[in-house]
Amino acid sequence: MSKAARERSARERLAAERKRQAAREKQRRLLAIVLGSVVVVAVIVVATVLIIDQKNKNGRAEVHQGALAPVSRQADGSILMAQSGVSKPELEIFEDFQCPICKQFEAATGKTVQQLAQQGKVKVVYRPFHLFGQQKDPVRINSLRSAEAALCVPAGQWVSYHDALFKFQPPEGEKGFSPDDLVKWGKDVGVTDPNFEKCVRDEQKKSTVDAMTKYALQDRGVQGTPSVFLNGKQLDQTQFMNPAGLRAAIDAAAAASK
Repeated sequence: MSKAARERSARERLAAERKRQAAREKQRRLLAIVLGSVVVVAVIVVATVLIIDQKNKNGRAEVHQGALAPVSRQADGSILMAQSGVSKPELEIFEDFQCPICKQFEAATGKTVQQLAQQGKVKVVYRPFHLFGQQKDPVRINSLRSAEAALCVPAGQWVSYHDALFKFQPPEGEKGFSPDDLVKWGKDVGVTDPNFEKCVRDEQKKSTVDAMTKYALQDRGVQGTPSVFLNGKQLDQTQFMNPAGLRAAIDAAAAASK
């Protein structure tokens, strides 16, 4: 090979190597851009989640939207939701506002319960109580304070307050349901009773909560929440955690009573 040919070959190899280096550098820059973008997106997602979580913790309770059957408070503290004259089938819901599965039940089937009551197909009795009395704080006190506060709320705002308690339910083991928040959420949903705040802060409904808890645990044999009874017979989770299953059970109970 002539000297000129060798020089030309060397120049070509050098050019090829520079081209390969340029390609590798371009890939590195693209990879850096992609990784940077992923990091930025991850930061934005985390920040958004934290903002939403903080908003939920310190947020505003909302007034319930949608038609409801008339709501009234019974002498024992339970809440009755039914159209006039509807006495059967009767659906009883035993719940604790600190109970995570109760929150899941409310999210899955709560609207169905309200719709069926509004349509005159069922009489609903909500029986919140203090299930976690033997647990350590903050689970115990969260359960107690929320049940007491719910009893301080007039029947007209009870459904909205009920919604708020599950919306802002603290994770098990974390502090929550502070008196300040419990008072604020009541005012958010329209409670104007001048005694409401004192009722919450002074735990004026503790004796009623104790009585409702005794009724649930001792008189009715409730062992966990949510516990749902239809005409006195306890339903299993496959029925009451499923809107279609609950409708079917209520329709069957109505047909059987005719």
